[in-house]
Amino acid sequence: MPIQLYIGFTVEGTTDTQFLTQILQNVFEDIAFECRTDVVIEDVRPVHVHKTEFTETMLRASKQASECGITVLCIHADSDAGSIETVMKFKFSPFMAVLNPLSDDDYCKAIVPVIPIRMTEAWMMADKTLLKTKIDAQEKNDIELGLQRAPESYADPKQAIIEAIRIAQAEKTKRRRNELTINDLYDEMGQSISLLRLRDLSSFRHFEECVRSVFRSLGYIE
Repeated sequence: MPIQLYIGFTVEGTTDTQFLTQILQNVFEDIAFECRTDVVIEDVRPVHVHKTEFTETMLRASKQASECGITVLCIHADSDAGSIETVMKFKFSPFMAVLNPLSDDDYCKAIVPVIPIRMTEAWMMADKTLLKTKIDAQEKNDIELGLQRAPESYADPKQAIIEAIRIAQAEKTKRRRNELTINDLYDEMGQSISLLRLRDLSSFRHFEECVRSVFRSLGYIE
């Protein structure tokens, strides 16, 4: 009989939920094929908690996840101006130090960090062909749209996408414009973006390795 896993996740904002839900589902299903036993990802669901200080907030999320029968809790935290190492050191390490001694029956301790470089929008830029399709700019090259750089090198990837949308819309007649905004992209990009393109990003590869690490701790991967 297959092992059923329920995946929970917390995010920093509503648009992160729209973008990340399907990506998390795809990653866990993909890595489940590496398991030595039959593992089925039954559900991926958000865990909503009141946000205060990071450790305090994530302890509430961990407790709620346990109460809901969630097996693994993914925690999204953008690196902003820092690095993955900085976020791990100053956010996740202190949190885990408090979480680990607590009761296994009351808290979900299988934790997966999700730490995009700068912000989630850098992951949206991983597949620029898909992004250009979604903003109806297939005829323009990356340089014209300001998308020629590596996604994780942008100080503000969200603003870079907003500017690309503006450029794509600027030459269209008023009748052809659909008044697209970046908010229209999160769900569509999350549903369609390929793991292959996302794996070009160091932060995404770190996330996948954290998933594998949790699977190992649960005894599903050698």
